[in-house]
Amino acid sequence: MKIIKPYYVIEDEIDAKRIMLGIERAGRTCYKSEGRIGDGSAEKFIAGIIKRGHESVLEHEKVTVRFICDRGVTHEMVRHRIASFSQESTRYCNYAQDRFGSELTFIKPCFWEDGSENMKTWEETMQYIENAYNKMIADGAKPEEARSILPNSLKTEIVVTMNMREWRHFFKLRTAPAAHPQIREISIALLKEFKEKLPVLFDDINV
Repeated sequence: MKIIKPYYVIEDEIDAKRIMLGIERAGRTCYKSEGRIGDGSAEKFIAGIIKRGHESVLEHEKVTVRFICDRGVTHEMVRHRIASFSQESTRYCNYAQDRFGSELTFIKPCFWEDGSENMKTWEETMQYIENAYNKMIADGAKPEEARSILPNSLKTEIVVTMNMREWRHFFKLRTAPAAHPQIREISIALLKEFKEKLPVLFDDINV
């Protein structure tokens, strides 16, 4: 059994200048003001359209992110409609095979301290599930059958592509205090990086 913390990988090389110019070019079509494009014009223009709520323009650019997290978190991610998802399949992945180390990988819960009774119970349960899963596979069960005992805590990978407007929507929902602690854990970290790379698009979203 392996226990890891969640993390993400931004799959695209974020070229802020290219992204901002792409949004500006699309947006200025509405006003036929393309002639006003110049150094620094994109930042001012995009800040203005966000302030006015004209966010459909932001849909012309996208970013792809790979999340390594627990399956419970991905159940919330896939509720976002304007996005594309490709996720590790428990139907086709046989975790009893050597390429997975013949073990299950679980995401460490962020809300229990190491050594606490709840963490001990969780660890014991995950170990029991791994033992049971491997036994079922050894007894002839297919991965698509044995997966019926796998928990939300199972590590999964999901590749998520969203346009900039939907990323803004995602962060507003998934970094809010009312969001689940585990999706907040990874979403807040990603938002901080988006703020560094694309401040005009995300600086107004506060955690």
